[in-house]
Amino acid sequence: MPLKEHLIEARNRLFKSALAMIPGVILGWIIYDPLLYALTQPLRDISQERNIVATLNFQGVTTSFDLKIQITLILGLIIASPVWIYQLWAFITPGLTKKERRYSLGYMFASVPLFLAGIYAGWVVWPNIVKALTSFTPSGSESANIITALEYLQFAMQLMLFMGAAFLVPVLLFALNAVGIVRGKTYLKAWRFTILGVTIVSAMAAPGSDVMSMFFLGAPLLILYFGAIGLCILNDKRRDRKDAKKLKESEVLADVATPSKDLEIL
Repeated sequence: MPLKEHLIEARNRLFKSALAMIPGVILGWIIYDPLLYALTQPLRDISQERNIVATLNFQGVTTSFDLKIQITLILGLIIASPVWIYQLWAFITPGLTKKERRYSLGYMFASVPLFLAGIYAGWVVWPNIVKALTSFTPSGSESANIITALEYLQFAMQLMLFMGAAFLVPVLLFALNAVGIVRGKTYLKAWRFTILGVTIVSAMAAPGSDVMSMFFLGAPLLILYFGAIGLCILNDKRRDRKDAKKLKESEVLADVATPSKDLEIL
């Protein structure tokens, strides 16, 4: 495809993605207030439980409006993600082989629900994280924990995006194995460090005595990790059998004597 047609195709894909964001932004604007209320619920719980002031601070006259615009755009991008992810895939796939297109489509369908599951996990543990990080504020009516609204919401978004990315690690592991870069047994050798890392992350996300939150956060990550390793090992065995078969066939062909007529021609 000529460069001009590539540019036209890219423009059309971007335009369709932008159109898909319009209803996403509208929906994001509608759910912003309920979402903000849910995200700040831990602060209200802390105020009641510990008798301290825990609230958000909107520093400027336009801060609340600017913040609503930023969060609404992010929500619109997330809501419209199925459309723009498909547009990106449709733009890339013409340059791929049929087999590569099939693999990329499988990775895309696996990544979206895993990413959303990770965001949901971040949403579930969010109250515990807020309560743990604000627990260092001395109790009593004379204490106050006034948090900048932008900092608070950015931290919430970063946490949930981090959890979404963490749930995508198994897809990355299998992709590296599928192209032959890393074997499944190599991943398996690091299982101790993996369990330690997941335990530390789960303990940080579900601190204190809330063992069940720690379990419900860590267990899915470990299941996904070891499930991906199992698929990688099965893929390695399938690839090894295929390579062994090709090697045997090449050896058989090499052992076949060249006919005398062909030798005379040579």
